[in-house]
Order: sequence, then structure tokens, then C-alpha cells
Amino acid sequence: MGTSEKIYFYPLWLRIWHAFNALGILTLIITGISMQSSFETAIIGFNTVVNLHNIAGILVFISYLLFFTGNLVTGNGKYYLMKIKGFFKNLTKQGTYYAWGMFHGQKSPFPLSEKRKFNPLQKISYLLVMYFAVPIVIITGIALLFPEIIIDQTWGLSGVFLTAILHSTMGFLISIFLIIHLYIASVGKSPLDNYKAIISGWHHL
Repeated sequence: MGTSEKIYFYPLWLRIWHAFNALGILTLIITGISMQSSFETAIIGFNTVVNLHNIAGILVFISYLLFFTGNLVTGNGKYYLMKIKGFFKNLTKQGTYYAWGMFHGQKSPFPLSEKRKFNPLQKISYLLVMYFAVPIVIITGIALLFPEIIIDQTWGLSGVFLTAILHSTMGFLISIFLIIHLYIASVGKSPLDNYKAIISGWHHL
């Protein structure tokens, strides 16, 4: 039996970033939900939860700078480039595969290769999260840490209130993305294949 072909998709810097970012995001989600519900116990007080949230936010900001810089100076950035031609057709094709095809033994319409790390739905999702939602969460988070820089009133509403709403909304969307991301990562030859790849760096085709 021959060995399966494998691609080194995840260099060391990317694996370190992924683990660091995942820990930070999970901490932000848990503490964010706790803050929204005014969770407090004898062990973890509300102020402690707020401090943990702020510290995790700073760490995620540093993590994001590593991700952004890494994509600029390494070849990993090319996997995020979008092609306009056939954009909606490809999204529909991949969506149909996820909704029906993969449950009926069909092959992936966009298999992984040296040139393709993400299928069209993954690529647009990662772009929206990493280059839109996360930057907004970071910017609004910094603004909430220093509320004096926020405009007092916008459309007759408190600037701090609007900033907090935008921050929470983007955080909620990132939480939904994380759940979907964990599920999609389990789709492969076995549920653990993609998880093993992000640890070793090698993806087996």
C-alpha cells in the first residue's frame, strides 16, 4: 500500500498563531457572554471576568498583527486571494456539496492542492472574518477601553452604546463562525484529519 500524498499547509508560525488565536478567541467568547449576563460567583468576580476579557483582547490584537504580517511576508497570503470569475457559481457548487453531495458520496468540487488551500465558501468566510469582523472587534474593543476617544452622540444615540452594540454583534458573528469552523474541520477522510494537520503541519490528501 503506497503512502498518501501530503502537502505542508501549516508552517510553524501559522500553527503557533492558530493555537494562540484560538485560545484568545475562546476566552473572549466565554468572558464576553459572562459580561453580558453579569455572571459572578464567589470564585470569579465580575471585575475579574472584565479584566480577563481585556487581557485576552490585547493578546488577540497581538495575534492578529502576527497573522496579518505573516500573510504579507510569506506565501500563505496567496490562499486568500479571490477570483471574481465564476464567484457565485463556485459558491453555489460548494454549498450544494456541503448540503447534499458529501452525504451522498460525491467528491469535493474543489479538492485541496498546492495552489488551493480553501474551497470558495471557506475562502469568503475567512476573508470576512479575518479582514472584516476581527478588525472591527479589535477597533471597537480598543475604543471601549478608552471611551474618551468615542464620539459622544451619533444619530441621537450614545457613541459608547453604538460601539458596544457593534462590538457585541461582531463577537456574536465570530462565535457562530467558530462553531461552523469546528464542524467543517471534522469533514474529511476522518473527523480528526484536519485537526491532526494543524498540529503536524502536513495535510494528507
